[in-house]
Amino acid sequence: MLEVTVTNLTYDQIISPPIAILHDGRFHLFRAGMPASSELAALAEDGMTGPLAGLVQVSSGVADYAIAGGGIMPGASVTLELQGPGQAGLLSVAGMLVSTNDAFIGMSGLAVPRDRSTRVINAPAYDAGSEVNTESCAHIPGPPCGNPGARVTEGAEGFIHIHRGIRGDAELDAGAKDWRNPAARITVRRVRG
Repeated sequence: MLEVTVTNLTYDQIISPPIAILHDGRFHLFRAGMPASSELAALAEDGMTGPLAGLVQVSSGVADYAIAGGGIMPGASVTLELQGPGQAGLLSVAGMLVSTNDAFIGMSGLAVPRDRSTRVINAPAYDAGSEVNTESCAHIPGPPCGNPGARVTEGAEGFIHIHRGIRGDAELDAGAKDWRNPAARITVRRVRG
């Protein structure tokens, strides 16, 4: 059994309920420099875990997954439990920074501890590249905006990359909503087996 703890390191960004996936080398949640899958884009743009959960349920190489019951406030943590066979030795995690167009904290394919040790990873915020970073409340689901499902795709970057942060170009206050990477700390601990 693995315990995966996700800690929000931002000042004023809520992380949507994160998903953690235990898998082998046949599954890839994302690869920087490549386009985001539509399922990952749904998470990165609106915090929707349903499409990604549907994908992992039918994907070869996935042993187990878990979704947090709620979002993670700044400075807070959530712990998820996963279990699976020994060959499923990789872990991927993602959750949206909800006051953005398409930013997500992520880790893809981390080798899990084989013994009862702990691994700590400082995870950056990625830009899914699936939506333009308008910073307009008309296109942002989280506070102070509240507009899920509205997206601008024409002119989007088209590939996953390290997010540039909030610039303050529209309604979002960069002084509050911006962050410096890392945006999350992911602690992985084997507790049994």
